Amino acid sequence: MPTWRDEIPTSGSVELPPDPRALDGLGRNHSLETAVADLVDNSIDAGASNVLIRFVRVEGRLRALYVVDNGHGIPESKIDSAMTVGGRRQYGSSDLGKFGLGLKAASFSQARSLTVLSKAFGSRAVGRRWLLKPDRRGFHCDVVSTEFADDEFERRWGIAEMDTGTVVRWDDVTGFPATSDDGRVERFISSAASALRTHLGLVFHRIIEAARVTIEIDVEDVDIDSPGPRIPVEAINPFGYARSGNAAYPKNLTARVGDLEIRFACHIWSGRSSLPQFRLPGGAESRQGIYFYRRGRLLQAGGGWHGMRPMDRRLQLARVAVEIDDDVLRLFTMNPEKSKVNVGPEFTQLAEHSKAEDGTTFHDYLEAAEETYTDSRKRSHERRKMAPLGKGIAPELRRAIEREVPFDEDLEPIDIRWKPFPNEDFFAIDREARALWLNERYRPEARVARRSVNDAPLLKALLYLVAENLFHGEYLGARDRDNIALYQEILTAAAKSDQP
Repeated sequence: MPTWRDEIPTSGSVELPPDPRALDGLGRNHSLETAVADLVDNSIDAGASNVLIRFVRVEGRLRALYVVDNGHGIPESKIDSAMTVGGRRQYGSSDLGKFGLGLKAASFSQARSLTVLSKAFGSRAVGRRWLLKPDRRGFHCDVVSTEFADDEFERRWGIAEMDTGTVVRWDDVTGFPATSDDGRVERFISSAASALRTHLGLVFHRIIEAARVTIEIDVEDVDIDSPGPRIPVEAINPFGYARSGNAAYPKNLTARVGDLEIRFACHIWSGRSSLPQFRLPGGAESRQGIYFYRRGRLLQAGGGWHGMRPMDRRLQLARVAVEIDDDVLRLFTMNPEKSKVNVGPEFTQLAEHSKAEDGTTFHDYLEAAEETYTDSRKRSHERRKMAPLGKGIAPELRRAIEREVPFDEDLEPIDIRWKPFPNEDFFAIDREARALWLNERYRPEARVARRSVNDAPLLKALLYLVAENLFHGEYLGARDRDNIALYQEILTAAAKSDQP
């Protein structure tokens, strides 16, 4: 009877190229936001200072999406390598790329046609196109004419210093609505642009804050030959609180394995924060945990504690930043979409044995985060009930106040509205109408694009907090009247001084 053999004999080799249909399966875990982020990675690696994401409408329908940058471009001698599926270039020490699949996988996950046009210093504009056809028989990439590549670079991108750069174009985008109905298309663009701004602002927040790149989004309507207004992507720092929820934090805990050092930057948010960088998509509870960064780029925004603790609403104020790089790949691996990090078996032990200089352990940190959350809940339950909000308050401000303030449902809501006054007073308390009136002459109309019943949210929020108590009780007492006179004198003087 044959026995097991250590060596396996061979008699030669055969070349087995992948089935061309394998392209269809690339990037299946991408969303529109993660796919575009992968393209922005390439732009940043190329040294771009400006990146534009553009939706294109033709006869009402969305037809294409562009990602355009002013980076150093791809020379003609390297364009074929850049478009090769799985092609690996030499990555620099600060590059965000890693697998050689990013551009193709991200693009094929969203579109049936990928065109890349690029111009490097001293090189003419060149272009290549991949088409995903049902009857694909081979890996044949189309060569785009130089004339068309030049024309695309000459379009109105509104990007400075675009002597070099890259234009990535997606056609036949599978997620675009297959309609020219204006309402449906507008809703899609609004939703997609909002999701892109949030995702890109989060994953690239350090790079944006460092002024390394400016990212913008716009929509071009080809029929009217006019790109719309630019929407800037602003940094969303998940550790960007104004004040820590616990005075002892943030605190760095360190663990060592051999000659490697892992640092856990432990943060505790203040309870029930309404800041957008705290209330990230998915909810505060799901955003607790480890935030992994690689070369300034956020790879994973929380989502758990990787075996140290189960998800717990009492830990929703706890966030930990961990930097990873190629030196510690035996501890971490990231998926090709660069949206998730998997940790090795040593990671949990390292975290549990990490300590700060004062001896604080990871367990101590999690206990402090739980206590902070519990204390914040106690404080919110002890807050004085206030009158509900009526008209004149922007929805996002209303939601923020409702999260923080317990309302007295026995009281009628308070409107905060503008109207003409016969005098120079800044405000008026109308208890009968349950309204806090503001003098129209001081309305900051020069600072807003158009008047809205919900304008001046900062001013209205401050006045609500200051004057809400004046709407309680059967009548205004002497102290209330004295306070009204004091507020009136100071606020009117301030409003006058603020006028041109």
